[in-house]
Amino acid sequence: MGNDNFFNTLEDMVWKSCYINNDLFEQFDVKRGLRNNDRTGVLVGLTNIGDVVGYKKEDGKVIPVPGRLFYRGIDVEDITHGFQWEKRHGFDETVYLLLTGHLPQKGELDDFSSHLTTLRNLPYPFTMDMILSMKGKDVLNMLARSVLGLYTLDDNADDISLNNMVRQSLNLIAKFPVIIAYSYQALRHAYQNKTLSIRHPNPELSTAENFLYLIKGKGYYTKLQADLVDLSLVLHAEHGGGNNSSFTMRVTSSTETDIYSAVTSAIGSLKGPLHGGANLRVLDMMEDIKKNVKNWKDEKEVENYLLKILKKEAHNRTGIIYGVGHAVYTLSDPRAVLLKEKARELAIEAGRCDEFELYSLIERITPEVFSKFKGEKSAKVVCVNVDFYSGFVYSCIGIPKELYTPLFAMARIAGWSAHRLEELTFSAKRIIRPAFKNVCERKPYMPIAKR
Repeated sequence: MGNDNFFNTLEDMVWKSCYINNDLFEQFDVKRGLRNNDRTGVLVGLTNIGDVVGYKKEDGKVIPVPGRLFYRGIDVEDITHGFQWEKRHGFDETVYLLLTGHLPQKGELDDFSSHLTTLRNLPYPFTMDMILSMKGKDVLNMLARSVLGLYTLDDNADDISLNNMVRQSLNLIAKFPVIIAYSYQALRHAYQNKTLSIRHPNPELSTAENFLYLIKGKGYYTKLQADLVDLSLVLHAEHGGGNNSSFTMRVTSSTETDIYSAVTSAIGSLKGPLHGGANLRVLDMMEDIKKNVKNWKDEKEVENYLLKILKKEAHNRTGIIYGVGHAVYTLSDPRAVLLKEKARELAIEAGRCDEFELYSLIERITPEVFSKFKGEKSAKVVCVNVDFYSGFVYSCIGIPKELYTPLFAMARIAGWSAHRLEELTFSAKRIIRPAFKNVCERKPYMPIAKR
């Protein structure tokens, strides 16, 4: 049998072996994707960390409500407006809150930020061997490899005592921005023939400013750009235990494996385009819309093109308007609302107001477009999610596309760490082991001569 024929036959057999009739899920009451029939998530755990509110249940019915996000019981809108009103960055404060459960006093926050500063630098041999010498075309994969590499530098890597896990968490939170920035610099040098620029973290700068400094250099970013990166980090830091990567972190941590292995598994989850890479798909879609809609202010023309997308007649023919809809949020995504507040200022600074207004128009009319496409009022209420605006914000700042999802990881390592700490310290801890219903027909073993 030729090599091509062999693999074609193998592929066909694998495809047939993977097929499961959808009706069986309903027959055995199996929750696909851990979703109930009403599209709400299946409860699989308890947490004190984050809470995502997008609906309420009354008499067994799902009632849409404006979205809210809570970090340790505090509304993220209040957190965000609090540090913005004081004209300072809020990511370190958010990390402190997620890890400890309470907001720091000024002295506590100063000490905490100073401690993170002392942890940012990477050992020179580690940078050379793990990042600069080993080429990689994907920053997230380079990050995952580097996290596993940090295991070798930790004398107590497998110690899961609370004190040691806190130490490890802070070390990873502090080092993520530097690893990501250096990985990007290595990538652009190796594959884009650009100058290799490795800068040392500046202890006088915030996490957001340091990141922009490491990837762009001094004087190549504005205060507003740094403010937007900080805001993005705060809004992406945590999203309840039910999001895919945080759940992955908890599942892996429940085995009592080391933090480096657990974080690497979460990075692998986040890398999936259905999770962390959605804003790139939004950006691609918007580029297509900008090319094909002549008058961005013509609501009817924009509406018609969105309908063409839904009918699989335009863009990538998937029938998806990216950045619209969410597993929990219905009427609004609070992260999108907060990001949009500052995105308008950024659009003015970048001279991209017309583009921002196009985004706003699509946000406003898309729910109605969905209803028209369905031919009736859709059972699912939709709104834009945070990914709808985050790609636009990053592009205005000048952040390369290769860093969009890694920037998500840079924020979410705070939430991942909090969930690991909770998973391994709460009183009723138990390895997470769900059940699968086997629907394969029973067959006898056949000797090879009779097959």
